[in-house]
Amino acid sequence: MSHFFAMLARMKHIRRWGLMRCVQEENIQEHSLRVSMIAHGLALIAVRRFNKSVNPERVALLAMFHDAAEVLTGDLPTPIKYFNPRIKTAFNEIEDVSADKLVSYVPDDLRADYEPLLKCAGSDEEILFVKAADKLCAYLKCIEELAAGNTEFAKAKKALYDSIVNLKMPEVEMFLKEFVPSFSLTLDELE
Repeated sequence: MSHFFAMLARMKHIRRWGLMRCVQEENIQEHSLRVSMIAHGLALIAVRRFNKSVNPERVALLAMFHDAAEVLTGDLPTPIKYFNPRIKTAFNEIEDVSADKLVSYVPDDLRADYEPLLKCAGSDEEILFVKAADKLCAYLKCIEELAAGNTEFAKAKKALYDSIVNLKMPEVEMFLKEFVPSFSLTLDELE
């Protein structure tokens, strides 16, 4: 018997934005799907518009599992995670142990397929797309919370925007221009 998928199913219980008041709660399972879709989109933009040789499907898979280890650790809020280098290093070690534990739940004949995904082992370029999508998703969360009248996300929105722009990725700049403005619209305005 393998507990792997039962453990992954528990991602829906891990709440994000633990230090913030949220109008709409978000869990790491929802977040992972959103990051996967946006990472895939960024990689497609890279391939179609910038002739880069990146595999959008591989990027999407890495993104799908990028926070899976948090099913065992919980989601450590960014201000705590990056409070100082020692905390960041310690948390990275904890996430590595958690990923190893998740890998141990995978049946032996499937382990070689899941281990790189659970440990987010990809090329530097693939990982960069996942990180960019992760930041974009946090930024979009800020936009949505602000649109719902929750001003608590104003400072985070500014900081995230700056970090996104500092990535200097043309795919991200294109995504910001083409797709992000729609997130401030109502359903009626989208139609």
